Amino acid sequence: MKRISSLFSKLFAACKLVPMLPITILAALPIALLWNVRPWSRPFWSVNPSLGQWVVIFLVAYTVIDALIGMIDDIRKGYVGVDVLVIVAILSTLAVREYWAGWAIVLMVYSGEAIEEYAHAKAQSNLTALMEAAPVTAHVVNLPGVGANAARAGAAAKEGEFRPVTPEEIKRIQSSGSHFDTVPVEQVRMGDVLVVLPGETVPVDGELLSDSATLDLSNINGEPMPREVFAGVRVLSGAINGSTTLTMRATQLARDSQFQRILELVSSAQNSRATVVRVADLLAVPFTVLSFLIAGSAWIISGVPARFAQVLVIATPCPLLIAAPVAYIAGTGRLAKAGILVKAQEVLETLGRVNHIFFDKTGTLTVKKPQVVRVDMRAQAQGNAANGLDEDHILLLAGVLETYSVHILAQGIAKAGSAAIKRLAARYAEAGGHDLPGSDWDGHDIEHPVVKNVHEDSGKGVAGEVNGRKVRVGRYAFVTEGEQVPAQASEVFQAALAADEMATFVSVDGRLTARVVLKDVPRDNAKASLARLRELGVGHLSMLTGDKAASANIIAKEVGIDDVRAELFPEDKLAAVKNASIEAPPAQSVWDRVVQRLTGESVTRSITMMVGDGVNDAPVLAAADIGMAITDGTSTAASESAQVVIMNDDIAGVPRAISISRRTKRIMLQAVIGGLALSIIAMVCAAFNLIPVVAGAFLQEAIDVVSILWALTALLNRD
Repeated sequence: MKRISSLFSKLFAACKLVPMLPITILAALPIALLWNVRPWSRPFWSVNPSLGQWVVIFLVAYTVIDALIGMIDDIRKGYVGVDVLVIVAILSTLAVREYWAGWAIVLMVYSGEAIEEYAHAKAQSNLTALMEAAPVTAHVVNLPGVGANAARAGAAAKEGEFRPVTPEEIKRIQSSGSHFDTVPVEQVRMGDVLVVLPGETVPVDGELLSDSATLDLSNINGEPMPREVFAGVRVLSGAINGSTTLTMRATQLARDSQFQRILELVSSAQNSRATVVRVADLLAVPFTVLSFLIAGSAWIISGVPARFAQVLVIATPCPLLIAAPVAYIAGTGRLAKAGILVKAQEVLETLGRVNHIFFDKTGTLTVKKPQVVRVDMRAQAQGNAANGLDEDHILLLAGVLETYSVHILAQGIAKAGSAAIKRLAARYAEAGGHDLPGSDWDGHDIEHPVVKNVHEDSGKGVAGEVNGRKVRVGRYAFVTEGEQVPAQASEVFQAALAADEMATFVSVDGRLTARVVLKDVPRDNAKASLARLRELGVGHLSMLTGDKAASANIIAKEVGIDDVRAELFPEDKLAAVKNASIEAPPAQSVWDRVVQRLTGESVTRSITMMVGDGVNDAPVLAAADIGMAITDGTSTAASESAQVVIMNDDIAGVPRAISISRRTKRIMLQAVIGGLALSIIAMVCAAFNLIPVVAGAFLQEAIDVVSILWALTALLNRD
């Protein structure tokens, strides 16, 4: 029953989009009933249509005028107008008095429009879903002295600073629905405190004020599982709130928020046209000429004018004019569903021809933050004053402080500290709730460390008190300031590191205690992703990095790259990408050569792509034929210089994008060539009087449906 209801709802939607479709269908009844009715006493001229046939004539006249207007509009927009086939075919049926065939063609015209609307809607479904997810309203807290109201009332010390919202106020806001006004999202101001109800979309980028929240980021980066976040974290517009109300402060206006930038990319892709689609438009012209040649030859050879109409009612350029763009829109939507956004369909077409890919190292082939690999502890015999603290204790102390730092190593140490807290908590539980050996902390101190007096000395380190101990984390000179380190300990801590390692130092209560060693580690799936690129036939994979050669070679060996170009300045990276133009172009398919001949383009070099994290790679991303930025959905710098943005921070998106591009092009060619071949075969059969004119009109529609539905298979996940 649900399927029947769904079918009728789709039919109703199609009728709303194309109102002439139900009118044409319903007209069949008066046409049949009035087929032989001629109330006048004598004909007006030698041709004497009945009332039913006059209904057909009026339908045909309206359709011809509508087609002429559409053709002129297409020509003005720069598209090729080939509605002349429809116009001549429908008029020819009247000329040979095949009125039912004329009605059938009118029916096929409007049903074709309905199918086209459906196909475009289906192809754009993934993109449309993103557009429809855009937030339109926001709940702005109206308590006096809170948020932007506080600044306007003079409560802030200076512009841009806002009074902190107290925990009591947050509880009061979340427990009652009477403390906010619902306004259009465009009216949200910087500093406004907002309430996001369960299941609602975060309206603008901001800072979380609630203790915690669960957010669904699938609209932003395709991440399938909700993410739990905590107070102070950046929350992004487009994220969907979980089951509890959250409170946040707006840090961006709606027009500058993350989701709005995603929508700009989506809109750019929707409004563009790939080169192959423009070529398909051009091919519609010779197809039209061929159709007229077959129809004219059939008339001349047979001497039967009806043959002309029989051929033309089958001629359909829809595989070119509809199937080709539908395939590329569907491919763009398939990329979006995979968390990959392209600025234009042109990029989707070019992706499939890439044969030289340059990768940045740090943050692209490797994880975005160096990972802790070990902790070198100062031995007791060397005068350790850390009171028996072990590696997990040190990581907890350092990790808690590094959450307040912006240094490149801070996030890796903070992550290791979080893991150490879990291990210490488990050890505390196993100890039956007794203090751990060497530590006077209880379970609360472990899971909720007390932090005081934190300050960061930019470029040197961060210091503060954690659980009553004075801790410093940073450079050797910073953490040993005022301490005479024994020579033996100094030698241990300043021992040489491996080429790909880096270190930071930790002092506890004024004594150098440990060296935390970190290293750049490859992404888990980097090697597999590069192997997949080779399977796809990408001939050249290179690494471009400013790091030292020894460090770069270690990562390159682990991920499987032979061409390593290290210790490069930004201008060196640009030169490396530009010099790729001297490389021999890849072998080209017949279709590629046809496209180049029709468009006047000539590819005499390799097609290059630069893959980076979109921050310091912007110039090189812009210089390559395709710039692809890998982001985690929280960075938008890449969207300015890259043509492709991977939103889910997954390097597997690189081969996936190329695979989807090639499959989209293959499906488009199959739909176009298959549809045209069927149409030409049917026209030849009609020329030999094997297909009656009415049957030909319905056959033409069947060919359109087959080619368009085949183009829609680009939406399927088969890459």
